[in-house]
Amino acid sequence: MEVIPAIDLLGGKCVRLYKGDFGAVSEYDEDPLQLAARYRSAGLSRLHVVDLDGARTGSPGNAAIIGELTRKAGMQVQVGGGVRSLDSARALLDSGASRVVVGSVAAEAPDEVLGWIEPLGAGRLILAFDIRTSPGEDPEVVTRGWTQGSGRSLWSLVERFADAGPVEFLCTDVACDGTLEGPNLALYEDCCRRFPASRFIASGGVSGVADLPALAATGVSGVVTGKALLDGRLTLEEAGRFSRDA
Repeated sequence: MEVIPAIDLLGGKCVRLYKGDFGAVSEYDEDPLQLAARYRSAGLSRLHVVDLDGARTGSPGNAAIIGELTRKAGMQVQVGGGVRSLDSARALLDSGASRVVVGSVAAEAPDEVLGWIEPLGAGRLILAFDIRTSPGEDPEVVTRGWTQGSGRSLWSLVERFADAGPVEFLCTDVACDGTLEGPNLALYEDCCRRFPASRFIASGGVSGVADLPALAATGVSGVVTGKALLDGRLTLEEAGRFSRDA
């Protein structure tokens, strides 16, 4: 299982949201390029970058910083947040992103995004489904920076894309995101049990190094973590060592 550090950008600053709430923002006095350099030095090879302004508005809000990261980070950089068209996805890949992360439009117009796979390449597309759960119901995918329900279940959307090639699915339980209270292990076990041929990346809730082997045991291929690294709850040495040993 690969550990993938996250850099979330809002108004040009490194931030983390609490449970996806734009009214509950923690800012970090970190330069994104310097932060990426530390992650690279720890032996981590992939960086997850989210344009939160883009996720909320649908228009890129941190293009200059993201461009610097894709050119200079020295890591594979996957970029998401507000990617709502084939042209915007292609532009990110052309600017140096290794993969593009597509969320809202994949939930709202899955047939359209299925048509992106051939021109972009399945291996360069990550489908990000952010979910909220209710007792006794299938997890619902939320969109537009976690502000709107899509009315679609996670299972129906994954099934729609599962046969489209080596597309990775990034699944975040918004109720866990930014909480440092532990990931939703049952969700990821269910994902990997229902779709054993698909690759899932977990996201949200990592509280420390003990969560990494627990997540690996669910069958996910990777985990995105931001706040735990920024707050020192998961050290760079621990993340790098786990990635090398896994």
